[in-house]
Amino acid sequence: MFAIVRTGGKQYRVAPGDKIVVEKLDGKAGDSVTLSDVLLAGDGSDLKSTDGLTVAAEIVAQAKGEKVVVFKKRRRHNYRRKKGHRQQHTILRIVSVGGQQAQASGETAAAKPKKAPKAAAAPVANEATSFEGVVPADAGTTATHEADTSTQNAAPAKGKGKKAAPAATQTEE
Repeated sequence: MFAIVRTGGKQYRVAPGDKIVVEKLDGKAGDSVTLSDVLLAGDGSDLKSTDGLTVAAEIVAQAKGEKVVVFKKRRRHNYRRKKGHRQQHTILRIVSVGGQQAQASGETAAAKPKKAPKAAAAPVANEATSFEGVVPADAGTTATHEADTSTQNAAPAKGKGKKAAPAATQTEE
């Protein structure tokens, strides 16, 4: 089933499971939104009545659009003004159209795999950190980066295009 909805002065064709970008709506990521201004609804080539029909959606993210540069200039008058603008918008995932749930997305509660309890995963992480010189996977690359910089500081720096001076050797005469 599909529907044509109006929000933010624009019209969008939506179906369950679709993601759309609309003008900014109030709410945080994860909140539910109901779009009640349904202009047209149908299933295939059959059109349906829109009386009391609503579209349920979930806010995926609040984001900004691409930057638009506004440049004004009056020739021969040394007048130049440059401004930029990024429009706020909301990314929505359509959950249902008039009661028909999203089946194409495959994100049902029964289909999601269950995660292992955190208590079972904790001993494995502790064993990995008990070894000397082993960096935990979640520590990132900062520890290895610091070790690399300490070895670089010990050796003399070589400049670009310069040859390193030979090591001074003393000869006895």
